[in-house]
Amino acid sequence: MPERAVGRRVAVVGAGSWGTALAHHLAGCGHEIRLWAYEPEVADSVNGARENRLFLPGVALHAGIRASADLAAGLAGCGAALFVTPSHVARATLRAALPHLPPGVPLLVATKGLETDSLQTMAEVFSEELSPLGPHPLAFVSGPSFAREVAAGLPTAVTVASRDAATARAAQELLSSESFRAYTTDDVVGVEIGGALKNVVAIAAGIGDGLGLGNNARSALITRGLAEMARLGVARGARPATFAGLAGLGDLVLTCTGDLSRNRSLGMALASGRTLGEIQAATRTVAEGVRTTAAAVRLAAASGIEMPIATQVHRVLFEGASPRAALHELMTRSLKDETG
Repeated sequence: MPERAVGRRVAVVGAGSWGTALAHHLAGCGHEIRLWAYEPEVADSVNGARENRLFLPGVALHAGIRASADLAAGLAGCGAALFVTPSHVARATLRAALPHLPPGVPLLVATKGLETDSLQTMAEVFSEELSPLGPHPLAFVSGPSFAREVAAGLPTAVTVASRDAATARAAQELLSSESFRAYTTDDVVGVEIGGALKNVVAIAAGIGDGLGLGNNARSALITRGLAEMARLGVARGARPATFAGLAGLGDLVLTCTGDLSRNRSLGMALASGRTLGEIQAATRTVAEGVRTTAAAVRLAAASGIEMPIATQVHRVLFEGASPRAALHELMTRSLKDETG
């Protein structure tokens, strides 16, 4: 990665809670931050009140952040660009950004999820769109990291995945601070699959919590959910050990147990009797697990992989199954060896 990749101007593309928290963190590391917001009112709020009142209310943002709803302005002169958009708009946003990116600028991607139509990971989406430009510095950020805790400067550790070791190291140096530690890996597939599928399991864990099924059930869902993630990941070329790391087990435990988890909260709301439509109509934030569930079930079928938890979450989200009936079906499946 060129030396300017760790330069002091960083474009953060996406001003949801996670993008805003990363912008705040990077500004605190001494970088000059240009934060692109899809919503003009978010850019105005960040610049005027030093607060993202829509997606990260109550957090006083660093003065080194300048926000804009103009993508070209946000990317101008950047030494690195960090993409943090919802997965379903990642491809379109990248296409819109490409004409404005400085040549060869390294891209970091902190979006987690699968593209519903293509069933591609974000790594596949970005690699495909960037392929006409030739080899491009590209890294992916994942791991247990609630936006609000990162913004508060609480200790956090993540994984940076890249197939190029120099790119991974440069991204690691860009992100790391006394409170934010980044580890590197070359297992892009494992990190991407783990970061996407943990949201599906978290919906199931939230359903279990909402139904009052107890700690035993939550522990079982986390453990068997991890097995599902690893099965699909290995079938797609990942290393099994990756799922025991930050982007696998670490992110899964956080998302399945933390009160700040949008996907767990969605599951709890479903358990209370609310429909998916009602839940989505009441919030502007995105629970990535909804779209990822639809993609994961299709990807598992295409890969010949059994994913019973994802299948039951799909039934609740999209097929009208009751949460209690779905979990009952999980518990009454034919008995198996644990490694199967």
